[in-house]
Amino acid sequence: MDKLTIRDINVTAKRVLVRVDFNVPLDEKTGEITDDSRIRATLPTIKYLIDREARVILCSHLGRPGGKVVDNLRLTVVAQRLSQILGKQVGVTKDCVGSETRKSVESLKSGDVLFLENLRFHSAEERDNPIFARALARLADIYVNDAFGTSHRSHASIVKVVEYLPSVAGLLLEKELETLGSILENPAHPFGGLVGGAKVSDKVGMLENIMGKVDSLLIGGGMAATFLKAKSYETGLSLIEADRLDTAAGLMEKAARNGVRLLLPVDVVVASEIEAEAKDKVTSIESISHHQRIVDVGPQTIKNFSEELRRCRTVFWNGPMGITEITQFAKGTRVLAKLLANLEATTIIGGGSTAEIVTNMRLADKMSFVSTGGGASLRFLGGQTLPGVEALLNKDSLAVGKLKLSVSG
Repeated sequence: MDKLTIRDINVTAKRVLVRVDFNVPLDEKTGEITDDSRIRATLPTIKYLIDREARVILCSHLGRPGGKVVDNLRLTVVAQRLSQILGKQVGVTKDCVGSETRKSVESLKSGDVLFLENLRFHSAEERDNPIFARALARLADIYVNDAFGTSHRSHASIVKVVEYLPSVAGLLLEKELETLGSILENPAHPFGGLVGGAKVSDKVGMLENIMGKVDSLLIGGGMAATFLKAKSYETGLSLIEADRLDTAAGLMEKAARNGVRLLLPVDVVVASEIEAEAKDKVTSIESISHHQRIVDVGPQTIKNFSEELRRCRTVFWNGPMGITEITQFAKGTRVLAKLLANLEATTIIGGGSTAEIVTNMRLADKMSFVSTGGGASLRFLGGQTLPGVEALLNKDSLAVGKLKLSVSG
């Protein structure tokens, strides 16, 4: 990684603004956090700063409040969970900017941690507003980006604050880039990609970029229907991206040219409705009727995919194999998740819903790496730059010199 990190600078007694991605899932009824993985993933950075007596100012978004205050999207519950994990009190400001917030920051002592209220309570955050970014920057001496999951967004706290402060990467961001970069640069072979989810369009860039690197590509989930349709199979009521049929056909042709084994479902689970009470059955891909929709991969497909994955020394997985929100349609996803957890291979999970699945199944610790960013990981693996990463200082002599002048003491 060619970006400076918190290891490269002096943070002692400095006010350090850390952009984290604590957009954690909440229980709709209780408001409780259902998965704190993203909080725990950033602990190395937070503890590093605390141990070096920095004054830590955390900022994040939560949900989509649309630029207004939404009480059930306040960061109090997140700060409480972080306090429990750290074993020290983490307060939350009433707003992320303003005079009261500045007073709260000024009262911080070395080693203290403070959370700014939800950034997206201000529409200026998502509009990359320079005035808003400047107000955030005035709170700190140094900016740290440890929010890989939102580094593909051109938001004020991601790309604009860096114009006003010396800006470096956190330890999680560094780990994400190095781990995902390793499967692009030097994966152990055979290298397999297991790709699912609803849409081909979300993953085209990634699929095209890894095509010359993988040995096999296994396509499941809702997006498999578009590939099957491109091969002229009947897919019934399944969601099809009609404008991506040529894309799917092109990807299959590219796989053939590159000697990549591309596996599609040979059988599927179908149902007339997407609901728990729906009657489902297994059918071959040649026998899908007009009134059925694909809801999961079938047992022979699971067997075929399993055999292919067992050959691999590296596997990247992004996207479920079926509609996992409904238990009876989650078998393919769950079986393959368990298989990956027990492979003697490097297993990298590509964030988003896939990360949530392995976490809920308590398999995250058995994977080599679980990314905290769905869209960000797809963009990175698609060979595209991440605005939030590009904006950070490079590891060159000019940057280091500038940083020492700015923040060392």
